[in-house]
Amino acid sequence: MSELARQNTGKKTMLWLQSGGCGGCTLSMLCAESPDILACFNAAGIEVLWHPSLSESSGEDVIKMFEAILNDELTLDILCLEGSVIRGPNNSGNFHKMAGTGEPMMNWIAKLSAKAAYVVAVGSCAAYGGMTAGGGNPSDACGLQYDGEEEGGFLGSTFRSGKGMAVINIAGCPTHPNWVSETLAQVASGDFSEQALDVYARPRSYADQLVHHGCARNEFYEFKASAEKPSDLGCMMEHMGCIGTQAHADCNTRLWNGDGSCIRGGYPCINCTAPGFEEPGHAFNETPKIGGIPTGLPTEMPKAWFVALASLSKAATPNRLRQNAVSDHIEVAPVVFEKKRKT
Repeated sequence: MSELARQNTGKKTMLWLQSGGCGGCTLSMLCAESPDILACFNAAGIEVLWHPSLSESSGEDVIKMFEAILNDELTLDILCLEGSVIRGPNNSGNFHKMAGTGEPMMNWIAKLSAKAAYVVAVGSCAAYGGMTAGGGNPSDACGLQYDGEEEGGFLGSTFRSGKGMAVINIAGCPTHPNWVSETLAQVASGDFSEQALDVYARPRSYADQLVHHGCARNEFYEFKASAEKPSDLGCMMEHMGCIGTQAHADCNTRLWNGDGSCIRGGYPCINCTAPGFEEPGHAFNETPKIGGIPTGLPTEMPKAWFVALASLSKAATPNRLRQNAVSDHIEVAPVVFEKKRKT
């Protein structure tokens, strides 16, 4: 489509690049249902200039498109990056080059970011470095504007896009498809500002929630009836490493594929929307404790209150929950109260 025709349609252009990562955020996005992701983009007035999994163009055609953007022949409204920026070795970027160009991907990211009205990091790798930056980080991977918890990253803490915005971090490993479509729709409509971002530049539309909200195991949590091994039905906070009470996301209220979340699938929440989640210093399914008390307490709960409430809760735990918590199925059903008989 010509630039004049594009202006007449009023659509916002989006370019999606993949760098150091597994492509999991794209795989998640492709699973969007009712509507699918292409329908979401169309409804939001977004024209996908190129996406490695959605577009037919490849090779020279893609490079020509990049050059047209750099030469101001083509407007770039939204630049999305999936995967971390690979800076190694020795800040040369030579560990990851853009196919067909011989030029490091990080150079293309820098040049295209300078042309974009908005820059969006899709997934925790692009936002903070994520899994790609774990294990000693031999590739010197980092996020677009964060390196772990520290501001800066590849573009630097002072970077602002053409619309004066910091990088928008749609964090998650992987991201929920609706986090992506919802945020991009807000950006495309012009109804987005830095007030819509939290302290780690995550969209507050999902980051103002906790994974704990809507958890199907909340009754077990309330009575501290805890799971002890995989497949147990009980709360996984005390022994199984779950930190859903601290994790900022709406996974248990905005379910995946309409019916799922990590916790509903029997896996503890590992707080994948947070910088540094990839290296907690212990196994993901273990709960570190000091004196028998978990070191990671629920958000905003003082330790003394947690100890007191936990003791009271355990003392009041119904036998039904105590037994079901350490079973892989409901062994004791809730009591059915008899209907009052009419006299």
